This record gives sequence, C-alpha cells and structure tokens, in this order.
Amino acid sequence: MKKGFVESVRISLLVVFALLCFPAQGQAVQPTIADILVSNNSGNVLLYARCGDCFKTEMESAILAGVPTVFTLQLDVCQTRPLLWNRTIISKEIKRTIKYDNLKKTFSIYTNGNLDPVIFPDFESAQKAMADFNGIIAAPLSALENGNQYYLKMRVKIDKVRLPLYMEYVFFFVSFWDFETAWYKKEFTY
Repeated sequence: MKKGFVESVRISLLVVFALLCFPAQGQAVQPTIADILVSNNSGNVLLYARCGDCFKTEMESAILAGVPTVFTLQLDVCQTRPLLWNRTIISKEIKRTIKYDNLKKTFSIYTNGNLDPVIFPDFESAQKAMADFNGIIAAPLSALENGNQYYLKMRVKIDKVRLPLYMEYVFFFVSFWDFETAWYKKEFTY
C-alpha cells in the first residue's frame, strides 16, 4: 500500500514539474504594445504605438481565407489629481478591419468603418499597417488644462469575428484568436 502511494506522489510531482517547466504553446506568445510615444501638434495630443505578437498562425490562415479581422484600440486620456480620483477626459475606440480579396490578391484595411480602404499588395505590409498606430488623435488640446499631469491608458483587442449562418461552428479555430493586451499607461504633461 505504501509503495503505491509513493509511486502516485512521484508521478504527481513529475506532472507538476513538467507543467511548470514546459508552458502550453498557446500561452507562450502574448501580444504587447511597444514604442509608445505621446506628443502633440498645434491642436491635438497624438499617440504613436505598435502592437507586437498580435498575429497568430490560425489568424493568418483565416485572413488569407477571406475572414475579416477587427483590431480595436481602446484609449483613455485621464488627468492625474493627487487629492481626488483621477478624471477621465476622453475615451475612444479606433477599429481597424483587415479583409483579403482572393480575386484581386490585395488586402484592404478599413479604419472606423470608413468606406475608402487603404489597399496593400502583400500580407507583410498589411500586417504592419494593422499593428502600427501612428498619429492617432488622442484628445484635442482644448480639452486639457495647461500645467497639469495627464496619462494615456490604452490596450488593443481582437474583436470576436461573427460569421454568417453558424459558420463559426465549421471554422471553430476563429474563437482561438480572441485576445487583448494588458492595459498600458504613458504619463505626459501639458
């Protein structure tokens, strides 16, 4: 009886050790936001950022099969107030949709439902355009007070794709790419 107990404890320890040393493949790569820069022009606060590790193999295959994919940048501009709760000045979402046209062999990227897409001839340049958020207007300068501390809070998420007529049951892998980055914060003074 003791020999069986010792053997089961030994096997349990080996399983725990294996799980700790060799994490699951799906958890190995997490999307991130990098190269965050907040600046301004004469009238607006501008955001520059890049989403990394956001295209998984299953997602690339589905995009090449014609399934549209939506990236959503969630963005909050907040004022830091030491004695009170921080105040959210502006909250906005910027949606980008990528679609592949099998006949023309081109990739179209629509931003916030704009009817005029930006067309790309290859997948690499379309991926780069989807992941780069350059010159995004975060807030008008008129909404900020001079001399105060602010921060910009952001994350990127992949919206769940809705396929027509229960096709998500056929293309079950579509649900595997639902993800979002952690919230990132960048402080700035105006």
